[in-house]
Amino acid sequence: MAQKTEIARSLALLSLIALERDGRYSNLEVDSRLSRNSDSLSDADRALYTRLVYGVTEKRLTLDYIISNFSSEPIDALDEDVKTALRIGIYQLRFTDRIPEHAAVSETVDLVRRSRKGYVNAVLRTYIRAGKPLCLPDENGDRIKYLSVKHSIPEPLIDHYIRSYGEESAEALLGSLNREPKTGLRINTLKISVIDALKRLGGTLSSFADGILLVDGLSEDAKAGIADGLWFVQDEASRAATVLLGAKPGETVVDTCACPGGKSFSAAIDMENRGKVFSFDLHANKLSLIEKGAARLGISIIETAERDARTPDASLVGQADRVLCDAPCSGLGVIAKKPDIRYKDLSSLARLPEIQYGVLCGASEYVKNGGTLVYSTCTLNPDENERTVERFLGEHADFDLTSEKTFFPHIDGCDGFFAAKMIRK
Repeated sequence: MAQKTEIARSLALLSLIALERDGRYSNLEVDSRLSRNSDSLSDADRALYTRLVYGVTEKRLTLDYIISNFSSEPIDALDEDVKTALRIGIYQLRFTDRIPEHAAVSETVDLVRRSRKGYVNAVLRTYIRAGKPLCLPDENGDRIKYLSVKHSIPEPLIDHYIRSYGEESAEALLGSLNREPKTGLRINTLKISVIDALKRLGGTLSSFADGILLVDGLSEDAKAGIADGLWFVQDEASRAATVLLGAKPGETVVDTCACPGGKSFSAAIDMENRGKVFSFDLHANKLSLIEKGAARLGISIIETAERDARTPDASLVGQADRVLCDAPCSGLGVIAKKPDIRYKDLSSLARLPEIQYGVLCGASEYVKNGGTLVYSTCTLNPDENERTVERFLGEHADFDLTSEKTFFPHIDGCDGFFAAKMIRK
């Protein structure tokens, strides 16, 4: 019978091949694979599997460049299972410090068929003898290629960041995309005070996102508190959007693209569970996430419904004090948490601003005179952010922009995020 660590590596191999082949989101693949194999893995094995999948996905371009320097065969000619096994092996050797070299080598070799074991073993042991270097292209040669391999970010995405924010800011941003992000917990002050949550979990309070406690991962106590509705996971920047919204007790709030519900929950907590929050989403099958989350948190003022944000509910037009439009986006601000997004085909970005503009226009119809409209995304792309707001304001003279901010991981220490606040005259 295979050792459990071998099972963890075998499952990682299957997941990594599936992710590259099918383009599935890594978090969904990890959750699904762990669920299907819950009886086969200990907590330590689950952690190893998870780290290998996310780590190899994050470092894929760097790993491939290292492999190409130590392989006697062109990396593009390798079968997927062999190439993926080598990525797993090199990742363990170069980017982990608690896995013995002999285990990283032997158990990686065991992942491939008999006829390829000798080749994989040779590559890994040659790499060890060379001192396990981080191989990089000449920094003074092709600068974009150098940055791509160093940060494991595709060259087209680096070009995008440079065009959008300039070379100096882009390079600083790249350095932040592979960081180990802290976990943000939105404290549910309907059930527990900020002080009591801080005493129970430790961590630090966010300097700019009210009610967010920053912790290093989810301890068992933190998980128990989530189950009990004392807090829920929410990034600082996401919370900042609802701080900007400024919902108050007794008001009517519409969240037009609400799933999975974090911003609706935050608004309802700000409102002390008094008033009304309409949480709409295009995908009816996801609304149960909001309903279950609200019940767990003790929130009773949220009402969910399936709605296309571009076609507002006629009964609520002009009735809302505050409207949040957290538009579907490319997600280029959350690469640190979802490493597979870095490999997104950037040609898909071209269609998004038109969709976002339609969503923003639809959301604006809910806003009463003197009411607040907040537009937000979790991406770093001026076309989806500032330019969409500029277009909206140019065609909606009854709205004034009162504030606008782009959050950057390397500056603000949170997800990349954009939020703009507008008031209807």
